[in-house]
Amino acid sequence: MAGSSPAARKSQQWSSPDRTRLSSLLLDDRNTELSHQDALAAAQAEHDRVREAAVRVYHDYELQEEHKRLLEQQRRILDQQRKEEERIRSEERLRAEEERLRALKATTVPKLPPEPPAPATEANGSSAPREQPRPVLSGLSGALLSAKPSLFNQQQAACTKGPSTQINGTRNGVKTSHPSVPQPFSSPQTLPQEQPSKAPSVFAQAPRPTAPQQNGLSPVAPAKPSTVTDADRYIEIHKNLKKLRASLTEQSRLSPTLKQRLGDMRRELRKNMGQLVGEKGGNKKQIATIQTLLNESLGGNVPSELVDPSLFITDKRDPVEGAVHNEPQLPSLFIYLLNHFAKAVINQFINECGAQPKTADPIGVITAMIFSNKAYLWRGKSLIDILMAKFRVVCPVLFGYRGSETTEQGRLRLGWKRSGSGWAPEQQHTDRMKGLGVGYAAISLRDFSKSPNTNPWPPSKYWTTMARIVRTPPADISNTQCIVLRAMIEAYEERFIHFYGNAAIAALRNALVEFPNKAKVKTPGVSGLQVLAQILKRDIGLEL
Repeated sequence: MAGSSPAARKSQQWSSPDRTRLSSLLLDDRNTELSHQDALAAAQAEHDRVREAAVRVYHDYELQEEHKRLLEQQRRILDQQRKEEERIRSEERLRAEEERLRALKATTVPKLPPEPPAPATEANGSSAPREQPRPVLSGLSGALLSAKPSLFNQQQAACTKGPSTQINGTRNGVKTSHPSVPQPFSSPQTLPQEQPSKAPSVFAQAPRPTAPQQNGLSPVAPAKPSTVTDADRYIEIHKNLKKLRASLTEQSRLSPTLKQRLGDMRRELRKNMGQLVGEKGGNKKQIATIQTLLNESLGGNVPSELVDPSLFITDKRDPVEGAVHNEPQLPSLFIYLLNHFAKAVINQFINECGAQPKTADPIGVITAMIFSNKAYLWRGKSLIDILMAKFRVVCPVLFGYRGSETTEQGRLRLGWKRSGSGWAPEQQHTDRMKGLGVGYAAISLRDFSKSPNTNPWPPSKYWTTMARIVRTPPADISNTQCIVLRAMIEAYEERFIHFYGNAAIAALRNALVEFPNKAKVKTPGVSGLQVLAQILKRDIGLEL
């Protein structure tokens, strides 16, 4: 319009600043307390917001990590399950193959009869007389016929000799048995060490100790190898002990007093056996507690049925003048506690002495002390056969048994323990045999020269056991025998020499040099015996 002012133009390039914010900074009350409080509140709100965001992110991270951990654990469990399933399948396949192999071994194919000889035609066309074929004899009939010539010859020889000659078991000129006839189904001898050796051995007869002693060692009787009957007697004792345990269980059901005290005695005995120490005089409390338990069982304070002790020994005993117990029966609780004590001794040897042989000595001390105590003898003799029956079951090698470690029957004869559905690992078996071997030495090589009691298992038993092992034929030497033999010798060679002097050195030479050298298979146990010979030479100067 004419005469009007021009319209106001708005700048599109530059925007005006926020006058509200600027004005707030330019206000006079910007430094007042209220303004500062508003600023602090705004900062606190911002801090809380940032903190909540950080906590939320941290929680999310923890959830993710937990999820990953669970997934990893699940994957590991699945891998273990897969490996176990594969192991089980492999064992099943191996078992099936072994069963098939046994079935093949058990299968026999009968042989064809021999073909009749072809007729020989002479030059004139006449046939030579045909020889009649002899019938094929098998089994016992053939053995009897083959034995007739030798029997006839032996009878002729017997007629030409004087009356004092022994022939086939004759004694004082009286014939007691006929010559043995080979039986096709005869069972092998249980103790092969009874067979006479071809060459003279240092173990042919146990020598006398170097000095007379008052511990049942003077004089030492010749070491006679145990017969099959003696060895089987320990098995019978072991079975009788199981029956005794069942009997005590039945008695405890009828007597609440016996039931409560029986459990307390068993736990107390086991606890004190586990607290034995190697320090001299450090086991007085434990020994006193064990003796108190045994005395209580004998005193009749805890009633129990009477039992015949002859069920748990190998020899026949008559009443002895001056013996504490001459009666025909003893409380079954006393025999039960002795059995439990023997079991605790065996467990201590197995669990502790395989890795630490020196821990066997205090166990051997308390074992000899208990079984030699006159209050615990029956008709003047010890009841240590209870302990030896357990040794016979867990370590048959000590009693002359041997077998192949590659067969199930052989492992059973060697005392290899079963674990679950299979056999115990080899290292576990080795540790068991080490502990039992050194434990046997700790019991049998005890010096009773200053004790009024009689040694319940004198050093002559140790000599006999060593002889049983070293008389093994070269082809039958097993790794288990060598492990037990080394455990018996190591840490106790000086005590062995103390009892037998030069004879012990000769026996050590036989056990550590000649015995491993004749072994057909060089197992780790055989090498261990040879290494022990070098260790004795280095440490104590014993040249074998």
